[in-house]
Amino acid sequence: MSRIKLQFPNADGHTLAGLLETPPDGSTARRYALFAHCFTCSKDIAAASRISRALAARGIAVLRFDFTGLGNSDGDFANTNFSSNVQDLMAAARRLEADFQPPSLLIGHSLGGAAVLAAAPQLPSVEAVVTIGAPATAAHVRHLFSGAREQLEERGEAEVEIGLRRFRIRKQLLDDLDQYGSADHIRRLNRALLVFHSPLDAIVSIEEAAKIYQAALHPKSFISLDKADHMLSDREDAEYVAATLVAWASRYLGLGGHGFEPSTGTAPEVRPGEVLVTELDTAFLRGLYTQRHQCLADEPESFGGSDLGPSPYDLLLMALGACTSMTLRMYAKRKGLALDDVEVRLGHERLHAQDCADCEQKDGRIERIVRRLNLHGDLSEAQRARLLEIADRCPVHRTLASGPLIQTWYEDE
Repeated sequence: MSRIKLQFPNADGHTLAGLLETPPDGSTARRYALFAHCFTCSKDIAAASRISRALAARGIAVLRFDFTGLGNSDGDFANTNFSSNVQDLMAAARRLEADFQPPSLLIGHSLGGAAVLAAAPQLPSVEAVVTIGAPATAAHVRHLFSGAREQLEERGEAEVEIGLRRFRIRKQLLDDLDQYGSADHIRRLNRALLVFHSPLDAIVSIEEAAKIYQAALHPKSFISLDKADHMLSDREDAEYVAATLVAWASRYLGLGGHGFEPSTGTAPEVRPGEVLVTELDTAFLRGLYTQRHQCLADEPESFGGSDLGPSPYDLLLMALGACTSMTLRMYAKRKGLALDDVEVRLGHERLHAQDCADCEQKDGRIERIVRRLNLHGDLSEAQRARLLEIADRCPVHRTLASGPLIQTWYEDE
C-alpha cells in the first residue's frame, strides 16, 4: 500500500492535511472514496486507517483528512461548526477531482456520517454513501455541551471536555447545530446507502441508525456490527466493515474483478413475494434480495468462504427464530400477557437416530433444530406453557414441519 500526503485549502483559506491510501504495487485505483472521521477525532484514528487500508487493498483509493483545527490541519477548532465540516468535505472532493478523479463513495464515522449524508447531494459524482455508528442529524451532539450551555449563553464561548480532551467552542457551534435537527435531507439523498451500527454502541444509540434507515429511500441496507464498540477499536470489526463495504459497494460503483460482478448501478428487479439470490464471487458470497431489502450470505473462512454474511443454515434458523418471536408477541398482545421481552436461541445438528430418544425414526441420521425460549415478564407457569405451545404454531415452523414440496426447473434466459 502506498500513502500520499495531500494538502488543500478549505473555504476559509486554511490548509487541511490529508492522507490518500492507494492500492498496492502501483495498481491503478478503480474508484476514489472520502472518509470523514468522528467529532474531535483525527484522520489517524485506528478505525479510519484500518478501513482505508483495507479498501485500498481492494482497489478503492481513500482520502482521509483532518477537519479544520484538528490533527495536522490549520485553523481554530473553536471557529468551526457542522456546516464548516461539510464545506471541508467539499474541499477534499475538489482536490480529488482536480488531481485524481471525483469521489464516488463517501464514508462517515460517527458525526462524520452525518456530515457525508449532508454533503452527498452536493456532489454529483457520489454514487454510494456509508455511515458507521452515525447519528441521523448533527443536532445529536448537543448533549455534549449541556454542562457549558449557561456559560456559552453568557460569554459566547466555553471549554468542554470530550473524550478526555478539552476543547474551546463558541455559541455559534450550537446555533449551527440547530439548523441540522431534521432528517429530511436523508430522504432526498438519492444515493445507495449502507448503514453500519452496533446495538451495543454506548456513544450513539442504535435508534439513530433506525432513524437514518427509515428516512432514506431505497436502495438502502443495514448491517449490525454485533458486539463492536463505537470506535471499532477491535481490528476484526474494522476489517469486517471494509470487506462487507466493498462487497456491497461493488453493485453501485461498477467494480469488476476481485470476484465481483460488474454493477448495473441499480438493485436487481424482484417481484413481490419473490427472493432473488445472485453470485457475488466464485466461492460462497451471495447477494440476497427481496423487492425492498438486500443482504449477504456466505460461509465461514474455515469452509472456504469470506465470512461476510450468515451461512444458509444460519439464515434458516434466523427465519424460524424471527417468526417464532413475532408469533409469541402477537399472541401476548392479543391476550394481554405481561410479556416484556422474547429471546429465541436456535441451533441445528445432525445426529444418529438411535441417539434421539424423542424421534420416531430409529435408523440412519436425522436433522434436529433445537429452539430455546427466554421469556421475560410477570408470567405464570400456565402462561409460559401456553406460549411454548404457541411457538410451534408460527408459520415458518409449520412450513418446515409439513415437509414442503420443493420444485426446481430451468428459467428461460
